[in-house]
Amino acid sequence: MSFERVLVVGAGQMGAGIAQVVAASGRQVLLHDPFPGAVERGLAGMQKSLERLEAKGGAPASDVLARVTETAEIVAADLMIEAIVEDAAAKEELFRAADSVLPPEAILASNTSSIPITSLAAVTSRPDRVIGMHFFNPVPVLQLVEVIRALQTSDETTAAIVELAEDLGKVPAEANDFPGFVSNRILMPFVNEAAYALMEGVAEPEVIDTIAKLGFAHPMGPLALADLIGLDTCVAIMEVLHDGLGNPKYAPCPLLRQYVAAGRLGRKSGRGFYDYA
Repeated sequence: MSFERVLVVGAGQMGAGIAQVVAASGRQVLLHDPFPGAVERGLAGMQKSLERLEAKGGAPASDVLARVTETAEIVAADLMIEAIVEDAAAKEELFRAADSVLPPEAILASNTSSIPITSLAAVTSRPDRVIGMHFFNPVPVLQLVEVIRALQTSDETTAAIVELAEDLGKVPAEANDFPGFVSNRILMPFVNEAAYALMEGVAEPEVIDTIAKLGFAHPMGPLALADLIGLDTCVAIMEVLHDGLGNPKYAPCPLLRQYVAAGRLGRKSGRGFYDYA
């Protein structure tokens, strides 16, 4: 499948990045977000990103943006990529709605970082054409796409999404459908333990992140990375891991829960482990 017409649902940091990458590949993108102003903010972020890339020899920003169209509702497309809030009920509701609108041959993909793809597939009439397509932030920069097969996903669907990821300039890595998949099953305990180290007074955030960066050759420390991801998203992923695997080691650190309750969500709120004001 060529996926010439792609519906991206969710215009936040991840959805806008996905829309940008898909449009840069020459495809038409329909960008939908029900929250007022979300698409406008997403497009503004895309423009800044594309202008930076253009300055480095990339495609003209105006050409890429011309292939992105806002849509007020879910519309027909060859492929839907969902990038909404990390909430199972909200995603299932969206998949039901998309299943009723998109043509039977269309594929429904989720950018979820932890929610089981099998449960999303189960609420549709096309479970064999549902798959996980987990991009990484920032989408235009990072190469990895975690491709997650539900129990019901067909070989044909998987092959089509792997081919698409490669055509977008990404490196697809196939994983089976277990809580957290591969990436977050490894990453979230790392973030969680860093939060415990801070809570228990082992070291300050800057020291914890410096040790991770220089000692493990990571480009970003775990606390700064959590701020980039969003502490609320980290907690949501950890709860999926905890519930799905039944192991207490995946339970979110109390400090993470406290920060989320206080509205300290990371970069998007202006403050998390660090102050971005």
